[in-house]
Parts: sequence; structure tokens; C-alpha cells
Amino acid sequence: MSRGAVLALDQGTTGSAALVIGADGAVLARAYSEFTQHFPRPGRVEHDAEEIWRVTARVAGEAVAAARTEVAAVGVTNQRETVVVWDPETLRPLHRAIVWQDRRTAALCRELKEAGHEGMIRRRTGLLLDPYFSGTKLRWIFDRHPELEARARAGELAVGTIDSWLVARMTGGAVHATDPTNASRTLLFDLDDGDWNDELLGLLGVPRRVLPEVRSSSGDFGITDGAAFGLEAPIGGIAGDQQAALYGQGCWEAGVGKCTYGTGAFLLLNTGGRRVSSAHGLLTTAACDARGGRAYALEGSIFVAGAAVQWLRDGLGLLDDAAASEAMARSLDGNDGVYLVPAFVGLGAPHWRPDARGSITGLTRGTTRAHLVRAALEAMAYGTRDVVAAMERDAGMRARSLRADGGAAKNDWLMEFTAGVLGIPVRRPDMVETTALGAAGLAGLAAGVWADPESFATAFGAGRTFAPSLGGDEREALVRGWNRAVRGTLATLEAEQ
Repeated sequence: MSRGAVLALDQGTTGSAALVIGADGAVLARAYSEFTQHFPRPGRVEHDAEEIWRVTARVAGEAVAAARTEVAAVGVTNQRETVVVWDPETLRPLHRAIVWQDRRTAALCRELKEAGHEGMIRRRTGLLLDPYFSGTKLRWIFDRHPELEARARAGELAVGTIDSWLVARMTGGAVHATDPTNASRTLLFDLDDGDWNDELLGLLGVPRRVLPEVRSSSGDFGITDGAAFGLEAPIGGIAGDQQAALYGQGCWEAGVGKCTYGTGAFLLLNTGGRRVSSAHGLLTTAACDARGGRAYALEGSIFVAGAAVQWLRDGLGLLDDAAASEAMARSLDGNDGVYLVPAFVGLGAPHWRPDARGSITGLTRGTTRAHLVRAALEAMAYGTRDVVAAMERDAGMRARSLRADGGAAKNDWLMEFTAGVLGIPVRRPDMVETTALGAAGLAGLAAGVWADPESFATAFGAGRTFAPSLGGDEREALVRGWNRAVRGTLATLEAEQ
């Protein structure tokens, strides 16, 4: 039996994964299971926190059993803004978890904006006042269930994001803790002070005593309870999913960022120990330095990335498999002026126009399905450039490189084109499960599985780097075409209003 492995728990929005990762970087075993999504009304999304615990504990047991190795530490990464309320004595949830996707607090957010609170909230938290984040979800629960608010004020319940919930269950209730990356997504955490803020707590009516202790992302989160979890090991690392991916990608220094390509795309740029406020619609959030200490990052979201290729496949039937998009893009020497602006659910950062709708421009009689497929891939690269450019303007620094992961990052053509459009190298890791990798790294450093961050990074290989291949004139011409397409989309929107 090998020694010194880390159990990484990746608790996502639709399922929970467990990976046992050796000190040499080998994935010794993995297990995954989905859980139930609840949609009680339009715009509302809920999870059964008890089911999340059962599923997570089960896949953890399956992975450990399959790995046949000693687990030196446990790391946790999680869906970030989903909130849970539970009884600290019985460890039973008292309300369904309200998921980050849920929009039920839109009216409350609007009231807070109209009352003039958004400026203070932005200064304290780095976040926009939006239902996305956890704090207004807690206020909604307390408003609808006064008995829970009374119990909160009496210190008879606990609240937290999914990481805190799992830590409470894994330790048998011995530890109620979170880390800065998750705390910074709640609307209750002061980014400068690194702790819960009394003014924010008072505004949303959340008693400090029910909140978890904020601990370093790599450190001591207690020992798992063998009776409850089937394993006794120290919990050594916690990070929200996007910050865990940032860490797992080795983005530990200012000027290095990552993009996770999924249905949409999440970009984070490490700004080091300097908090940067955005003037371009980005979020400021907590991140991790090389040893898991608190750093800062800028974050921007692209609403539609891989979903555009899925639409071409499932909605229009233009390709049988998403993997075929690479060959179709390569079959053309250029885009022939065809651009797709995939604003199917609005435009995210840096435009923030949720009312925008998608458009295709530059069509001619010679346009083929390959042009539309290529346009969908190009749109991911242009959207990435837009967000990176906004980050550079906000931070006053040039991005040195971009690390890419997620399903679409497997497409070599997309990675080549993205590097060309950005004008900086794009690196894709050998291991694409970077959220779990980040959790493993944070926990493994705390437990001594890796002596230092460099040893951790070396264990997982150098990945593949895509160098910029477009000339400056070609790059600028392509970007000008994209900008015209976006302006046209927004002009159409303005004309309709």
C-alpha cells in the first residue's frame, strides 16, 4: 500500500466527486454521484443538504476503498454561494439549501440598492448586490421563518456555505469553520479585515455567533469522525471551486490567471496581496497565495461558452459531437467575417447586459455550418479577451499568462486561437480536474504530503503551453470585427427600448 495520499472532495452544483491523489500526482481512485435538483418555483433552485452529505460521504468511501491507500489529509472544494442552515446539536438541516443560481432575493437586492447600501457593500465585500451571493438568502430564510431567526439570535443554529456544512458533518459537529474564499462570497465578509463585518451583519440581520470561524485555506479544520465519515484524517484545506481551480493551476502570483470553460466561463486573475476594485463590472474576491494564505483576485464571468457549441449541436443539428468542432474550425482558413455573439442569456462581464440577446453577423451565400461552428469557438476566445482586458485595466498590470481548464480546453484549436487573440501564452494542465487538484494541494501542504508548493506543482507535470501565433495586425482586425458585432447587438437592444 502506498502512503501520503490526499482525499479531495469536489462538491459541485449537480454532483459530488471524490478523488484520491497520491504524492506523485497519480489519481489513485475517483468516484462520482449526482444528487437531486429541486425547482419549487420559477427562478428558485434548492438542494437537500442532507442528501449532499450522504452522497459526498458515499463517494468518499468508494474512492478510498478503491485506492487502497492511507489518506494523510482531506481537502474540500465546493459550490460557493449556496447556503445551509442546520441544528448544531443534531446536525440536521433546518431548511433546504438555497443554491447560488437561485434568484428569489432579487426584490430584496433592489430594495437595498434603492436604500443606498450598494456602495458600502461594494467597498466592504468587493461584490455586486445580487441574489447570487449568500447573505440575502439567509435574510430571506429568516424573514419567512421567524422561529429560525429567533433560534439564530439565541445561538441555537449554525449557518454556512457548503464547505462549512461538510466540515460540520465530517467532524461530528466538532468544528464550525470556513475559509476566506468562501466567506468572501457571502456579502458578510470584509475583504480588508479578513473577517465578518458588523455593519454588514447588522444590515442583513445575521448574528455573528451562528457563522463559522474563518481559517486559512490551508491549515487545521479538524479531524474527520470515523463513525460519521468512515475515515479518520485531518481536514487540511478548503477553497471555493473557482479559487481552488486558480490554486490548482498554480496561479499563485500577481498577473497570472485562469479560465475554466464549461457551460459558461469563469476567469480569475491573481492580484497578489493587493486588493483591486473594479471599474469594469468585475468582482473582487479572496484567493490563495502559494501556501494557502489570503490573497486577492479579480473575477469575471462569461455567461455562455461551451453552451454555444451545445446549441449548435442540439438546437441546430450542425454537428454530431462537440469534439467535431475542432476539425470544422480547422477546415477554414479564416472566419470570413462571420461572428456569433452568444448572448443567449445576456452578456456578462465586462458588459453586464442581462437583457441582451444573441446575434450572428457577416452571413453571406458562402457561409457554411463550419463558419458558425468556428464563430462559436472564436466567441469564447473574444469573450476571454474582453474580460482579461478589463482585468488588466482595473489592476494596472499586464496579464503574463492564462491557464485554461474545463471541457472546452481540450480543443487544441480553441487554445491556439485564444493564445493568439490574447497575445500571451495559454497553458492547459495534464490534469483537467483542477478544482479537486486545488483542494488536494491546500490539504496536502498542511499535512506535509508535499514539502512546498513547488513540489506540489512539479508532481502534476508541465501541461501543454500554446504560444501566441497571430500577428498583431491580424489580431487587431479580428478583434475589431468582434467589437463591431457586440456593438451591433447592443445597438439593437437600445433600439428596442
